Amino acid sequence: MSDDKIIVGALSGSFGVHGDVRVKSFCADPEAIADYTPLTRKDGTVITTIVIKGQTKGSLIARVDGITTKEEADGLNGMELFAQRDQLPSLPDDEFYHTDLVGLMTFDTGGAELGRVKAVQTNGSDDLLEIINPAHKDTVLVPFTKAIVPTVDLASGRIVLDPPRGLFDDTPETE
Repeated sequence: MSDDKIIVGALSGSFGVHGDVRVKSFCADPEAIADYTPLTRKDGTVITTIVIKGQTKGSLIARVDGITTKEEADGLNGMELFAQRDQLPSLPDDEFYHTDLVGLMTFDTGGAELGRVKAVQTNGSDDLLEIINPAHKDTVLVPFTKAIVPTVDLASGRIVLDPPRGLFDDTPETE
């Protein structure tokens, strides 16, 4: 996907037998996903209409144009939905689209390089930055909070972290 598209949700299978789909919205107001149509699926198919019919645990229930059967809806499980960047609202200075953070270099408050943002995970109350650190065989998950991430500078492509002691090294945190 190009930089002018931002992921706003994903289809997560069928709801019922009449072609309704479950939609996992990544929007601050989940139902706003319908306002950003037309949306583009990752396979390039354009969705011109989404009608929100209700909610179920963790997702919306919707009617999506072109989907009329349970089998068609099930076949779209995991399909990401993208909106044009210019359709989305401008964000305040302290909010960011996840896609804009992926690929940024991270540094500690002393200027030492920590790694590159691989992904942003949403797992409940706080988002997590998944950082590829050359010194670790696995990625490092960092809570995306103001205390731990005091600076995000999109213009210079860098993020400053103040991670808890031991997160990026083998030194245990002492009390």
